Amino acid sequence: MTKRIAVYPGTFDPITFGHLDVIHRGTKLFDKIIVLVARNSSKAPLFSGEERVTMIREVFRKNIRVTVDIFDGLLVEYVVRKKATAIIRGLRAVSDFEFEFQMALTNRKMNSTIDTVFLVPDERFTYLNSSIVREIARLGGDVSDFVPASVRRRLIAKVKSLSRR
Repeated sequence: MTKRIAVYPGTFDPITFGHLDVIHRGTKLFDKIIVLVARNSSKAPLFSGEERVTMIREVFRKNIRVTVDIFDGLLVEYVVRKKATAIIRGLRAVSDFEFEFQMALTNRKMNSTIDTVFLVPDERFTYLNSSIVREIARLGGDVSDFVPASVRRRLIAKVKSLSRR
């Protein structure tokens, strides 16, 4: 039997409970989820790609159905190389849909065998994004309700190290 593999790409700077919710929903639909940390040249992430991969691996260390990788290039090429059949994208609000819809159609045009599956996180996480979490941490706020404990520790340490510079 062929494994159903999906790729969930994102910056994950840092990974949040909203991301985790989408991943867990994805594991109900697919046999394997590859969380793909994107190196995005248009963004200046707080954490390096390798740090983000390490954090996500820590969070999913006991889940053999979730793997983590890093990539910069055309997503559809990566998906084909990994023998995946779908791309997972999370939709928090209607405002996310237009961009995600355009990307899904573009990816389909480049490779018609790859589907995009949109997953909506639990309503508790619809307002949540990594930018908000980074800002709360930078200002000394408590991010415990937004990220796993291992991510929170790394986030606090990173913010403190940057503030000493």
